[in-house]
Amino acid sequence: MREGRPGWVGLIGGLVLVLYGVLPTLQPQSFDFARTYAAYGGLFIVCSLLWGRVVEGRAPDVPSLWGAALALVGALIIAYWPRT
Repeated sequence: MREGRPGWVGLIGGLVLVLYGVLPTLQPQSFDFARTYAAYGGLFIVCSLLWGRVVEGRAPDVPSLWGAALALVGALIIAYWPRT
């Protein structure tokens, strides 16, 4: 909204943030909340870059893409690495 964008863009951004905070709480009780929330962090980084590209028209630079890829790999390790 700072750049004169329509109000609906701000509402969508707010909804995304609310969902980011609420979705981890809806996971089954068998899931470890800390691991689930950490995995969502990796997704949040990737979605932030997508938001910048789609909504703001700003393409991420190479270091941002590498960082997002590493965060996503880390999120996948946290979420799916077999536990004993």
